[in-house]
Amino acid sequence: MSPFHRPPRFNWWLENRAYALFVVRELTSVFIAAYVVLVLLLLRNLALGREAYEAYLRVLATPGMVVLQIVAFAAALYHSITWFALSPKAMVVRLGEKRVPPRVVVGANYVAWIVVSAIIAWIVLGA
Repeated sequence: MSPFHRPPRFNWWLENRAYALFVVRELTSVFIAAYVVLVLLLLRNLALGREAYEAYLRVLATPGMVVLQIVAFAAALYHSITWFALSPKAMVVRLGEKRVPPRVVVGANYVAWIVVSAIIAWIVLGA
């Protein structure tokens, strides 16, 4: 017979800061997923024609949708920044026998992020 184990409370993760930050980081994916749905709907309405596209743009301009987009943007930033901070632990880079310092791995991620963002901005805003 096994001993009784009390089930954990719903908010057990709030008692430890590291757990709380981890859970918040994981919850950011919900907002990112919602934003992906918005983009897919945007593409669908774009394919349906000008009227559907313009109607959808009006929906995106409503206060609730603007708030959702701001929250999704903040979630994406938080998720990206925390992932870059964790990347040296998830991806050990070696040059020969030496391990590349964690700051270099994090810095390379930020440089890549800036370069890709600049390329996308250049394409979207018109070369």
